[in-house]
Amino acid sequence: MAVSPPESFIALQRFGLGARPGDLKAIASDPRGALLAEINPGALLIDDSALPDTITAITDVRDIQMQRKAAKQNAQGAASASSPAPDASASRAPDMAMGDGTSAAVDGGDTMMPAAGKGRGKKAKIAVTLPDGQKPGNPLSDELAARLDHAANAQTGFAERWAMFWTNHFAIEAATGQLVRWTVGPFDREAIRQHAFGSFHDLLFSVTQHPAMLAYLNNATSIGPDSKAGLRQHKGLNENHARELMELHTIGVQAGYTQADVTSFAKVLTGWTFGQNQKQPERFARFFFNANAHEPGPQTVLGHVYNQPGVQQGDAVLAMLAAHPATAKHIATKLVRAFVADTPPDDLVALLSKTFMDTQGDLGAVATALVSADAAWTAPMQKLRLPQEYVLSACRALAVTPKPAMLMKDLNTLGQPIFDPPSPEGYHDDAATWLAPDAMANRLDIAQSFAQQADSSADAREVADAVLGDAQSPATREAIARAEGPVQGLTILLMSPEFQRR
Repeated sequence: MAVSPPESFIALQRFGLGARPGDLKAIASDPRGALLAEINPGALLIDDSALPDTITAITDVRDIQMQRKAAKQNAQGAASASSPAPDASASRAPDMAMGDGTSAAVDGGDTMMPAAGKGRGKKAKIAVTLPDGQKPGNPLSDELAARLDHAANAQTGFAERWAMFWTNHFAIEAATGQLVRWTVGPFDREAIRQHAFGSFHDLLFSVTQHPAMLAYLNNATSIGPDSKAGLRQHKGLNENHARELMELHTIGVQAGYTQADVTSFAKVLTGWTFGQNQKQPERFARFFFNANAHEPGPQTVLGHVYNQPGVQQGDAVLAMLAAHPATAKHIATKLVRAFVADTPPDDLVALLSKTFMDTQGDLGAVATALVSADAAWTAPMQKLRLPQEYVLSACRALAVTPKPAMLMKDLNTLGQPIFDPPSPEGYHDDAATWLAPDAMANRLDIAQSFAQQADSSADAREVADAVLGDAQSPATREAIARAEGPVQGLTILLMSPEFQRR
């Protein structure tokens, strides 16, 4: 008969990011209390002054595009025969005529908006330099390094796992375009982490109004057909944001909404955009409501008529969705599936859903209910760690800090690059998704790489005892004991079922 692992191991393995040497003993007297201690807003925040805020990131995008435009014009002027091929990254941005008398940016100037759809094709590159003399580089590299440091220093890593869940829930594809790529990190740090243990209402508004999301789901370019801008410019409605808000972010596909609801909600959201003109600092890189692009008149969503003026109409519909019972069930189901089991136990889903409704969407209370419920601790440890969790847990276990570029390469190899899911649905978290034929082979290669970076004097048996403790099976203990050196032993540790499953 299988023996249940100790609660200290479950706390770190199921709810957190795995044990570092010493963690199992440190929380042994009160594993649940260790998790509860991380349910505070401060545990979510990434305090790194080197990382840009949203305004700085969009300013950098503006500078990069202006430099690229100038470089392109210089290159074209120097050409004596035919002009070089157009730079895809500078020529594919759509006209953003939004009803204020300008065509291009919503408040004048050149647009920085990404083209609709996925931006994963290869693009011609023109070297540019920012005003401070630095090359643009890859903004995701610094973001990943900050998150690795944050995860490495957390006692259990529950707060980080919680943040990762919400970043995936409100998924954004960094590869969509330059503006999204530069702002997805600030989006996570400002819109999500600031609210993930607070009110779901506030979290929903924060992510919906952030420039990264408005750009990614094309709402910044959506115009009401009968608005002043729509009638003058013959521009139209984009339903992407409204659809994903209902299907993915709130009530879920099972809630019974219709296409008519999506269209009406999309009209409600017209005019929700952000400023791109640096000459208007009160708007630049901030959410604002453009009345000229807003579809006039009442709209019916989920059987209720919304006749509020201007931006208040969108506020009312979002508030309704945030408090909807279907939203509570949808989020509860996703949370239980993410943390406990691929097939979520009904009683645990019901508990979290009730907690959500009883507390008006207090996510701190929902997190507390999750880690306090006995059912969340007794379920079999069959969940497969997702690649990002696996990599962070391996770094914690072996006390290694890979270079960001190498870590990004590892995550790409494993199929879960940071901030770049394949769709607005985010990454799936079921085992079947991550058990492709070559998945374990890739994990083995990365496990061996991490083992080679670990302390060469480390005794793999001692490390295994420190991070797996009594959860080790006899087979795992024997395999590690028979390893031919520390690298092989640590590799076996990272590939063991006890390390891979949670």
